[in-house]
Amino acid sequence: MIKIIYGKKGTGKTMLLIDNANQASKTVKGKVIFIADNKRCMYDLQRDVGFIDVTDYKINEKTSLLNFLRGVVAGNIDNEYIFIDGVARISGVDIESLKDFFEELDILSKNSGVNFQVTCSIDRDELPDFIKKYT
Repeated sequence: MIKIIYGKKGTGKTMLLIDNANQASKTVKGKVIFIADNKRCMYDLQRDVGFIDVTDYKINEKTSLLNFLRGVVAGNIDNEYIFIDGVARISGVDIESLKDFFEELDILSKNSGVNFQVTCSIDRDELPDFIKKYT
């Protein structure tokens, strides 16, 4: 499953994502991972939430992000949730260019059973059709 959290910059998407990750860590049996492109929110996460700053791994485009996510999923079969803050920012492209990324992420989610929550800095009425099904 993929869930998109959307809204313009400054509307609280990251805090909602952090809250969702913290809540999931209290109820799931598996692992919860939070992925961002900075360390700002690291201390807002519960101790049980694994934190990854992708800048430590030089992730800067959608193919490398997708392959990185595949590695995270393959690296631990206990992963249950992966939260990604700012997928377009991390990928270095605008949201309209992420159709193939989300198609592959959907396949990864279905094949692995990992649930993804992703933030996108865009208003609902501007969301591309291929993303609306995840809202």
